[in-house]
Amino acid sequence: MASDFLPYGRQSLGDDEIAAVAEVLRGDWLTTGPSVTRFEADLAEHLGGTPAVAVTSGTAALHVAYAAAGVGAGDEVVTSPLTFVATAATAALHGAKVVFADVEQDTGNLDPEAARAAAGPNTRVVAAVDYAGHPADLDALRTVAESADALLLEDAAHSIGGALNGRPVGSIADVTTFSFFATKNLTTAEGGAVASPSPDLLANAAAFRNHGLVREKAAQRYPDEGDWHQEVHAFGLNYRLPDVLCALGIAQLRKLAAFKSRRAEIHQRYDKAFAGLDQVRTPVTRAGADPMWHLYPLRARDGRRKALFEHLRSKGIGVQVNYIPAYWHPVFEDLGYRRGLCPNAERYYEEELSLPLFPGLTDSDVDRVIDAVREFLGA
Repeated sequence: MASDFLPYGRQSLGDDEIAAVAEVLRGDWLTTGPSVTRFEADLAEHLGGTPAVAVTSGTAALHVAYAAAGVGAGDEVVTSPLTFVATAATAALHGAKVVFADVEQDTGNLDPEAARAAAGPNTRVVAAVDYAGHPADLDALRTVAESADALLLEDAAHSIGGALNGRPVGSIADVTTFSFFATKNLTTAEGGAVASPSPDLLANAAAFRNHGLVREKAAQRYPDEGDWHQEVHAFGLNYRLPDVLCALGIAQLRKLAAFKSRRAEIHQRYDKAFAGLDQVRTPVTRAGADPMWHLYPLRARDGRRKALFEHLRSKGIGVQVNYIPAYWHPVFEDLGYRRGLCPNAERYYEEELSLPLFPGLTDSDVDRVIDAVREFLGA
């Protein structure tokens, strides 16, 4: 990769993270140790006190959350198609039918009225996605979920540190999932978390991420077997996030406010540069929303997205497209899903281009992106 190549996202690490990881490597616990507990506690403080369990990825978080909610064969999960495929795939892996509902034209988030029309008697979960870091309309979606006797899940892979009507992301839905992948708003390299105010949902999540093991004698079927004894009452998987990565997360959480501020500054510079240009649409911020901007989704009108993508890549600017509608993937096509299902999501995808956005971008980097876009547009 050329030294002047600008990726669309990048981790922001320093000496604090290196020292934190080194301390764990010199200690006794590489995994299942005190750094996991501390990371979960520190994370809860950022979620308005909502407890959380750490897992190995954002995909694992979704798989764990659906398991905690009891999703299985015969159930339906209503969700947005404008998301990384994992939001839907992990529900399908539990045997559920995924019902895609269309998105709002401006935010790209799940449209409450479309979700209401898609919900039915078999709906177990309504899964919203905070696209690009802008919180979904969770209050309206909660009403939809409650009317279907379903749980509300917030896929907050993009939005940790954000808020809606003064409430932090992670404190609003029945269960919230996070991703700490390298390009996300904070990173543990790979990693994620599941948060819930419900003790039962949280206990289910904690059990599923650790093989379903039951070690407490009071809960065991055969408690007199011996002090070594452990049992599995329901199947789970190993989704434990190790101490060495939790230490990285602890250091990153201390910087979350600074990350948010810098991302907002970059976002505002893009907004100002492209304001009033008819050839593109810029992101919106709804009243009451305090986004943690993970992406800057510029939308190119008149079918020019691909040409703009290629122009910027030729300039060493690593733009990306987020995302192909989930049901366009052949795995869903083979299940009978067809294009045209969610017109707003498809139109959004056909226009969307994610510009570089991460705290380490300098103002001159941002100006370079702006100049290249405006050059293409002839502005």
